[in-house]
Amino acid sequence: MAHAYDDQNVFARILRGEIPNKTVLETEHTLAFEDIRPQAPHHVLVIPKGRYVTADDFAHNASEAEIVDFTRAIGEVCRRLGISPGEGGGGFRMISNAGRDGVQEVPHFHVHILAGRNLGRMLDPAG
Repeated sequence: MAHAYDDQNVFARILRGEIPNKTVLETEHTLAFEDIRPQAPHHVLVIPKGRYVTADDFAHNASEAEIVDFTRAIGEVCRRLGISPGEGGGGFRMISNAGRDGVQEVPHFHVHILAGRNLGRMLDPAG
């Protein structure tokens, strides 16, 4: 099923340069920038430059070059932030919300990279 893409979403506007951002990394196919409402000492959003709504949309429809670039950009962001557990960092959480039940707020595929403190359990088992 195709996902409808809204060209007026905030990330599309950031990609067009209409809204400023604090860029952490930019590559041919990916942009990473600081979240404006950080939930941890490090909170970076990583987005593909293509018109993808959710992770499954990206996985099904992005080119191999886009997928490789996006994945490597995540690794580079973690390296630049010094959060990779294999490189002496304390670790991180990577989250991608999709659709209504996933509480996705912006209809442009993105992952949150959060680090810099113990983030606790991912979900409340009673929730």
